[in-house]
Amino acid sequence: MEVRSVLPRVWDVPEEFRARLGDRPGRQRAMFADGHLLLVLHKAPAPDEVQRQGRYFWRHPDGTWKSSEFGGGAAAISKHLAEYADALQEYDQQEDRAATAAEYFQVLEGVAPLHRAASHMHTVLQEARKQISSDRGLINLRDQAYEIERTADLLYTNTKNGLDFAIARRAEEEARMSRKMAVSAHRLNVLVAFFFPVATLCAIFGVNLEHGLENYAPPLPLVAIVALGLLCGAVLATIITRPGRQQEG
Repeated sequence: MEVRSVLPRVWDVPEEFRARLGDRPGRQRAMFADGHLLLVLHKAPAPDEVQRQGRYFWRHPDGTWKSSEFGGGAAAISKHLAEYADALQEYDQQEDRAATAAEYFQVLEGVAPLHRAASHMHTVLQEARKQISSDRGLINLRDQAYEIERTADLLYTNTKNGLDFAIARRAEEEARMSRKMAVSAHRLNVLVAFFFPVATLCAIFGVNLEHGLENYAPPLPLVAIVALGLLCGAVLATIITRPGRQQEG
């Protein structure tokens, strides 16, 4: 019975490789049998991608490489690594432009899966390097994977720090506004408490004094009183909303 495998049918690889692979790529790993090396790697993941997409690189005992997407030669793995490098460069530019917590979080969502995938990819190439120590091309590929992992780690850390700073700055601004509102509310409460007894007594006993404005023809008295009230209100609003001494310092 033929074993189903995700590897290309034309590849003359050991049956052990096909038997160890299912319908999906699974985790990134290196397989070695009878001088053959098979690398199971993942494409650079997208932020909202749940199922990882696999790429397969087969090294024949004579040193020739074949890949499932990029053709033959060791350059196929370099193209695979370049895909990670390009994705990280794009997110690095987004991180430079980010200013709000939402923008930093968007970058973080994209960098986090790349960071994990790059770390596992470096581990796989390091294992392959140990299996075939005579192939210096694997050394270079491993070193490239390490640089990608380090870049992803630094970008993830910088983005996380930027997100934390944006959140802290927003919280500080909200705390400053809350203090200003508390000071204004306190001043308003003092004014209300000061004039409330007078207003209450006037409402209870009534205050109908002759002031001379009743001698003027309407609506001049009403307009004058409204204008005076607005002016007094503006003065009081300025006094209430002015910064406190502690805030000014």
